[in-house]
Amino acid sequence: MEFFRIKRDIPFMRHALVLNLVSLITFVAAVFFLFTRGLHLSVEFTGGTLMEVSYSQPADLNSVRGTVATLGLTDVQVQNFGTARDVLIRMPVQKGVSSAQQSDRVMAALKAADPTATMRRSEFVGPQVGDELATDGLKALAFVIAGIMIYLAIRFEWKFAVAAIIANLHDVIIILGFFAFFQWEFSLPVLAAVLAVLGYSVNESVVIFDRIRENFRRYRKMNSQEIIDSAITSTISRTIITHGSTQLMVLSMLFFGGATLHYFALALTIGILFGIYSSVFVAAAIAMWLGIQREDLVKGGAKKDEDPNDPNAGATV
Repeated sequence: MEFFRIKRDIPFMRHALVLNLVSLITFVAAVFFLFTRGLHLSVEFTGGTLMEVSYSQPADLNSVRGTVATLGLTDVQVQNFGTARDVLIRMPVQKGVSSAQQSDRVMAALKAADPTATMRRSEFVGPQVGDELATDGLKALAFVIAGIMIYLAIRFEWKFAVAAIIANLHDVIIILGFFAFFQWEFSLPVLAAVLAVLGYSVNESVVIFDRIRENFRRYRKMNSQEIIDSAITSTISRTIITHGSTQLMVLSMLFFGGATLHYFALALTIGILFGIYSSVFVAAAIAMWLGIQREDLVKGGAKKDEDPNDPNAGATV
C-alpha cells in the first residue's frame, strides 16, 4: 500500500555526515548523563515494600495515589492487580522505617479514606531481588543484540549486521539518556519497552536493507549512494503508514493510559522516533561507509539497468 509515490529519489546520504555528527553528539550526551546522573531505578530494582489491598468496589487509583502521597511517600507505584477492586502498591525503602511500619501507616491512611479497604498481603522486596532483575535484564539485552547480529549477518552481510547493531544501540542509549537526564523512573515495563524498541528498530532497518539488496540486483549503473537513496525513498510510504499508526497507539497509551503506562509509553515514543531516524541516517549511512557494494549481496549475474522510477522494474513473469 502506498499513499503517494515520490518520482525522484531524495538524496538522504548527501547529508549523512552532518546528521551522524548530530547523532554522535546526542549519543555522547546520553552516555554522559548515564554516568553522571544514573538511572532512577524503581522498587523492583532497589527493593522496597509491596502491598496488595482489596476494596469492596472498583478502586479509584488516583484517589489511592493521593492518599499515599499525603504521607510524604514519593515514587510510589499504584496499579490494579487481577481485578478492578484489587490494588498493588509498591513503595521504596525509607530510612529508619521498617517495612511493617511503612505498610501499617499506608493501610491506616487508606482505611481512613475508605473503610472497605482490606490488606491482602504485605511483603518486603529485598535489594538482592533487584540485583537479580537488573542482571537478568542485561542478559536479555545482550541475547537480543547477539541474535540480531547473527540474523542480519546470515540474511544479508556482516556490514549490515554491524551497521544495524550500532543503530540499535544508538536508540537504546538515547532512551536511557532521556531517563537519566530527566530522572524519570526506570521500571520493568520501561525495560520491556527498551527491548521492544530493539526489535522495532531492527525491523525498519531490515526493510531498508532488503530494498537495498533488491536495488543492487536491478540497477547496475547506480553507485552505492544512489542505491541507498533509492531504497529509502521507495520505502517512505510504508514507513509513514507503519510508524504513524504505531505512534498513534503509543500516544493514546501515553495520554490516556494513566500513571501505570506513562513511562512505558514514553520510552516507546522516544524509541520509535529515534528508530526511524537511526534506520535511515545511522544504519544505512554506516553500511555505506563500510563499503557495501553489489558484490557483497548479489552472488549471481546482475540484471541490466532499469528505470528506478518504473513501478514494473525488476518484475518477473
